Formats: sequence, C-alpha cells, structure tokens
Amino acid sequence: MDTIYRPAIADDLPVLTDLYNHYVRETPVTFDLEPFSVEARRPWFDGFAPGTPHQLWVAEGEGGVLGFSCSHSFRHKAAYRTSVETTVYCAPDATGRGLGRALYTVLFRGLEGFDLNRAYAGVTWPNPASAALHEAFGFRRIATFSEVGYKQGRFWDVVWFEKPL
Repeated sequence: MDTIYRPAIADDLPVLTDLYNHYVRETPVTFDLEPFSVEARRPWFDGFAPGTPHQLWVAEGEGGVLGFSCSHSFRHKAAYRTSVETTVYCAPDATGRGLGRALYTVLFRGLEGFDLNRAYAGVTWPNPASAALHEAFGFRRIATFSEVGYKQGRFWDVVWFEKPL
C-alpha cells in the first residue's frame, strides 16, 4: 500500500494518542510529562477543522497511521490570528524515510489561501533532524529559550523557528 495523506478523522484519535505518547514517555521532544488518555487528548483533536488554518493531517500506509502534521494557533490572543504553530510527528519505526517532509508538504499546501503571515515551530534542542526539516521548508532560527524545560533528569533548550507565509 502506498502512503496516503489525508485530513485526520475521529477514528484516528486512538492511534494519534499512542503515537504522541511514545514521544511523551521516551523523548524530550515534547515537554508533556505524562501520557494522555484518548479522552484527555480529545480537546486537542477537536481544535482542528478542515477548511481552517487549524489543520491535522495524517500519513497512512501499510499498518495504519505512520505520522501526523498539524497547525494551530500560535497564541490565543486575537492579534496573533495570522500566525500558526506547526509540528510533525512520525511513528518511531517510520522515521528517516522522508515522511516528515511529505507531511509538512501537505500541511503547507493546506494552509495556502488563508490570511496567515507567519508559521512558528519550537524544537527541543539538540535535534538536528528537526532543524534540517524546518530549514528545508524555509524556516529560520530566531531564538533560543535556554534550559526552558526539565525532563528526563536534565534541562533542555527550545530553539524557535519562523517561516514567512
């Protein structure tokens, strides 16, 4: 089966939750400390809607959902309405195959035509693969928040990337 890219549907929520929980438990790339139940993750899922700048795309292939990309409000104050924060997560066994690049391609195509000025991405540092992905999509590094998160027994920096839209 070839990989298909499509908007997420409600039936995807359990596997998206499991995929994200892997990163919660095993890595510092998200600063969530406790895994989510499907019900606790539902408000996050419900914040996305096709036809808006708040989008959630999945990659589906052999064996099911392989990853997701999304865009959501950068901040919840009205003056930020033309900015989005973006992210991409791939299943651990689906990394290194260009899936993140394909998911971002679909996401940014989906954002075309909206009144958006900037996209932002916060990357736990160090993370050379994520930095390379974001730079390949025209993001540039704009700030480092030093030792802003504590997880897995140490402090982590977050490097912020910005992309004109």
